[in-house]
Amino acid sequence: MVWGSTLDLVKDAITQYPTLTFLELRFVFAFLVMVAVVRGLPTRRELAVGLIAGFVLAAGYLFQTVGLQSTSPGNSGLITGLFVVLTPVIDRLFGVALHRRTLIAVVVALGGTVLLTGGIAGIGLGDLLTVGCAVAFALHMVLLSRWSPGLRAAQVAMVQMATAATCFTAAGTAQLRMPTGGVWFAILVTGILASAVGYYVLTWAQAHLSASRTALIVATEPAWALVAAVTLAGQRFGPLQAAGAALVLAAIVGHELAPLKFKSPHEPVQT
Repeated sequence: MVWGSTLDLVKDAITQYPTLTFLELRFVFAFLVMVAVVRGLPTRRELAVGLIAGFVLAAGYLFQTVGLQSTSPGNSGLITGLFVVLTPVIDRLFGVALHRRTLIAVVVALGGTVLLTGGIAGIGLGDLLTVGCAVAFALHMVLLSRWSPGLRAAQVAMVQMATAATCFTAAGTAQLRMPTGGVWFAILVTGILASAVGYYVLTWAQAHLSASRTALIVATEPAWALVAAVTLAGQRFGPLQAAGAALVLAAIVGHELAPLKFKSPHEPVQT
């Protein structure tokens, strides 16, 4: 809910403040929060996993936030949600079987994205950057699912926040200036709730759940983004865009619910 609903907040903030500097401050605050609550330094493996996952995470937020400059929060949330169906596709690179339902869901979701943007001609740079964000988030989910079991979630999350902050500091510091009250609010909400708390919880959860099962739980993110865009930002969809939004949501949720429908009631739940 936090990840989906804060897109409007970020969109408003980066119209008033440099994008890279906003991301720098967001993740610096996230790192400081983690430093304040984490007890113990990361091990070498926790450091390595956090560095790699943090770099991928930074790439995803760079694509998403820069993309928000030229696309709507609702579109950004729905397109970002493609990571749910892209997660098993990337998992295939690690030898996990790819189900037919995944291929169908990817085709339907991409078709819905085209309609959402108003057709092929309506796809803009912001939409394409957000697709790159979805790919990065899917890779991030797969890496954490494979590498985080047995590691301390708080230490791994702290290293991720530090890595992301470092990635944005080089470019963001050049444009650093005092934010306004509204921008500070966006920095604190996204830094503390959406970054420090959010990725601590995600890292802990993925030590216990598969990447695809985690994707099922966070599949509501694009729905929350859509609700926030309509109610808070006043975004309106024409018939074509509404059909595209419905297809994207149907592909995401349908893909994750399909295996539950056909699971035997006597089959144990995989954890």
